[in-house]
Amino acid sequence: MVSRISTVDPEGFFSTEPWCLGIIGLGYVGLPLLVTASQRGLRTVGFDTSGAHVAKLVGGSSSIDDVSNDSLQAALTSGSEISTDPDTLRQADAIFVCVPSPLGRNRQPDLSFIESAAAIIGRNARPGQLVSLESTTYPGTTNEHLVPAVEDAGLEIDTDVWVAYSPERVSPGDPMKTGDIPKIVGGVTPRSTEVAVAAYRRIVSSVHAVSSARAAEMAKLLENTYRAVNIGLINEMAQLADALDIDIWEVIEAADTKPFGFEAFWPGPGVGGHCIPLDPQYLAWRAREANFSTRFIDLTEQVNSQMPRYSATRIARLLNHQGQATNGAEILVIGIAYKRNVADDRESASLQVIEELVEAGAKIAVMDPHVGAERIREQGLTPIESEDDLSGFDIAVILTDHDRIDYKRIADQVPVVFDTRGVYRRIGLERSNVTAL
Repeated sequence: MVSRISTVDPEGFFSTEPWCLGIIGLGYVGLPLLVTASQRGLRTVGFDTSGAHVAKLVGGSSSIDDVSNDSLQAALTSGSEISTDPDTLRQADAIFVCVPSPLGRNRQPDLSFIESAAAIIGRNARPGQLVSLESTTYPGTTNEHLVPAVEDAGLEIDTDVWVAYSPERVSPGDPMKTGDIPKIVGGVTPRSTEVAVAAYRRIVSSVHAVSSARAAEMAKLLENTYRAVNIGLINEMAQLADALDIDIWEVIEAADTKPFGFEAFWPGPGVGGHCIPLDPQYLAWRAREANFSTRFIDLTEQVNSQMPRYSATRIARLLNHQGQATNGAEILVIGIAYKRNVADDRESASLQVIEELVEAGAKIAVMDPHVGAERIREQGLTPIESEDDLSGFDIAVILTDHDRIDYKRIADQVPVVFDTRGVYRRIGLERSNVTAL
């Protein structure tokens, strides 16, 4: 069985109209991709297993920071379909898999979402389709899970279908949007790479092809392992600087004046989110299968994972200097999102710091205008929604440095402020009662 476009020159792949993109998983990766493709004039079909989530999206309400209600509604108006019915994927010329890839209880890769998506593809793939995995995962996943899925459906690679890997590179809250971020693309065969490159060129402004899906999978893990290792280095340096009574923020700013050979990374209360704490562990797990020791990754995790406890220790020290024990202290926490200006608290280091403080007997209230009062209550915490009266707190702790916070009013009202993000230095607001990490 030969597809209708398998013999076309690569530059002509997917050039016929109408062209339809199918997306499995409509979260922080899939939904922006759907909207971006729609803005590029493509017809899109989005599939998600959550009925409640789909109903909300169909109603024009986005749950993703980087997708406005207006842009979602525009996509729906232009013909985008969003459904819990996997049969709708059969009309797609390309299916992009954008499902979660978390770690399991023992910090091993949890591929259950990818496996479920592969099973859906196996039941719905047809000749003439490209299948591309975007979920972050270890090298070999595309070959080991997506290729068997399409082959079990009776389809032949490079004759009936093409299979590739192109890692998501979304950075929530970043002004650079999906269509402007260069895409790495690697197919399970050279022909699959050609087809995937042609397809992605219809959606994003820049595509970088690599030799294989495995190389593309490795590239994604290298990106985030690089970040994790450098964050681990600077977090360790911050602890050393504290022990030597040196301002680490001043040191980093000085080093960053070098025009080559140095990139500034900044300390914090730990690492969080869907990438930095997880992705290096995918690579480390794959390395252990190959009897290879990932010493940098292992040491980095040790440093970064203990930063919440170190931060809680610094908070206790500041309270002690004021003659206040942690037990019974009234602590105002600013920010439980894992990064600035987003509402996502997955794997947030802020929550780990709070856990340490609660175990020590502290009373915690949280101000986070992005996460919101409802989610704060779901975490079992007390929300504070205004800077109007904060005088009852013993200390304020900046764990996530959202822009929508009046830091001057906090420092004016709370006797001690512990700034783990260097926000007071960044905005040029010096206060004698503010101590940086």
